[in-house]
Amino acid sequence: MKRRDFLAASAVLTLLAGSPAQAAKNQQPPKAPAKASKKPPAKPVASKTAKAKNAQDESEEMPQGEAPPRNAISLPDEPLAQWRNYDIRSTIVLNNPQGKARVWLPLVQYRDTPWERSLGHHWQGNFETAGIYRDPVADMEVFYADWSEGIAEPKLEIVSQIATQDRHFDITRRGAMAERTEILRRCLHSTQLVPNDGVMRRTAERAVGRIRDPLAQGKAIYDWVVENTIYDPGMQSVGHAHIGRLLESGNLVGRSTEISLLFVGLCRAVGIPARPVFGLRMDGSRLFSSLGASGDLSTAQHCRAEFYSPGYGWIPVNPSDVRKAIQSEGLSHADPKLTVLKKLLFGFWEMNWVSFNAAQDVELRGSAGNALPFLVNPVLETREGRFDDPAAGRFGYSVKAQRV
Repeated sequence: MKRRDFLAASAVLTLLAGSPAQAAKNQQPPKAPAKASKKPPAKPVASKTAKAKNAQDESEEMPQGEAPPRNAISLPDEPLAQWRNYDIRSTIVLNNPQGKARVWLPLVQYRDTPWERSLGHHWQGNFETAGIYRDPVADMEVFYADWSEGIAEPKLEIVSQIATQDRHFDITRRGAMAERTEILRRCLHSTQLVPNDGVMRRTAERAVGRIRDPLAQGKAIYDWVVENTIYDPGMQSVGHAHIGRLLESGNLVGRSTEISLLFVGLCRAVGIPARPVFGLRMDGSRLFSSLGASGDLSTAQHCRAEFYSPGYGWIPVNPSDVRKAIQSEGLSHADPKLTVLKKLLFGFWEMNWVSFNAAQDVELRGSAGNALPFLVNPVLETREGRFDDPAAGRFGYSVKAQRV
């Protein structure tokens, strides 16, 4: 990814959605002039005089009250932190469960990051027992609740407080803290839905060609996925499609889960650690209206991805939202908005979305069933079986987010 591409992408929020009034509102106030130091100068007087003369010459050439002009390669100022706080309220009502019942619900990632913080949870309902457990291997937090047989209208409500701000990747900066070896190794393995050999490896090798730099390889795979997939809003719920068979069919159609898992599988196939990140849209988008959500969010699940590059750490990508914008907004391949969006969503997450986990092949604690490919919806288990799709009618599920 070239430096000029990064600079163009970093300004896209202003190009696509920022109004002049909003820009003025968000503008950083000028800093007060620093007080003169009373300490003796550390450098020779001659050097100080030369600097003063240069500053005087510059001030004479520049109109009073104007900031120094920026040249074509100067970087934008570091943006101020702009945290937004939300309450996410989830309500689950069971429909005449047979025998004892247990519900599992994924929670916001408990590890604070520079773009997301979990501020706590509280819950209520007529359950017998309830609590939260952490899965250190899957690096996720899960809420559970149990009901005894015979309880009328089993229900629960849980409210999670979170804070988010947009996530930016800066290609001009290196020196990120290295990830633990066991996590990187885990992010190279195949899973139930995502192989890392066969057609997956052959496709990934064609996508990267002779590129050897991991960052450039990740960009090449991102571009390939964006160009060769189709977003299909008609797929019911969050699909469980096998990505290897999808790739073999040549019909690369799916929602965010399939598109993000395809990116992850292609990265892993050429030795790049990568992982999906499952979560929930919870607010409107400043990019396109179709990339946001409001009201009842029970079907607003959305999957993104990230890959690891030495020196840079984890790099966020969102190829499925490029395809969603093409489908929902009717963008043509010649549309300049699409060109900017493709550059932006390699290395940027608009945090009108909250992440739950990056877990695959999830073993639910206390469950008698097999591992789930991933956990993004509530899961109900009774003596009749296990159900993870609210559309099946076994339980009612609603989610609402309120900015506070």
